[in-house]
Amino acid sequence: MSAEIVPTAIPAVKLVTPRRFADARGFFAETWRADWLPGRSFVQDNHSLSRAAGTVRGLHFQLAPSAQGKLLRVVRGAVLDVAVDIRRGSPSYGRHVAVELSAENGRQLWIPPGFAHGFCTLLPDTEVLYKVTAPYDPAADRGLAWDDPALGIAWPDFAGAAEGALSDKDRRHPALADLPPCFAYDHYPD
Repeated sequence: MSAEIVPTAIPAVKLVTPRRFADARGFFAETWRADWLPGRSFVQDNHSLSRAAGTVRGLHFQLAPSAQGKLLRVVRGAVLDVAVDIRRGSPSYGRHVAVELSAENGRQLWIPPGFAHGFCTLLPDTEVLYKVTAPYDPAADRGLAWDDPALGIAWPDFAGAAEGALSDKDRRHPALADLPPCFAYDHYPD
């Protein structure tokens, strides 16, 4: 296998580290193989550029039947990538995983359906590529307040501070306590 795949503190969320073959020219790496996460079918690739360090995108998710699993990687810069378990009945409901992904470390994060996802850029001009298991569906698009103190996410001090570092939509997402049931653990188990 050309990647190390390990569960995080929430087993459904996986850290994927593709093997890099380096020489004097640089490196080569396989960035996705179907046998890494069997049963996952990706239908759309997304690419985001965030100009300022401290840009926050999220915490986002889509409702069923358009619920998305995501596999993220950074091709320039670095992010603090966060997945919050919003599966009612889950033993880890309301808990999160936070991982630094960067172009330098080459790590990727698999976030399955049933999780709210977001990231904060740690460097300017950060580019993120991610695969999703369902196409974008504006009618199913939802979010969770990225700065809800109940989540206990240790965002960088500069998160959301720069001009334009947070979208108007992301400023209006509800706190976890105000989030209606969106996913049931028995439908989206680990």
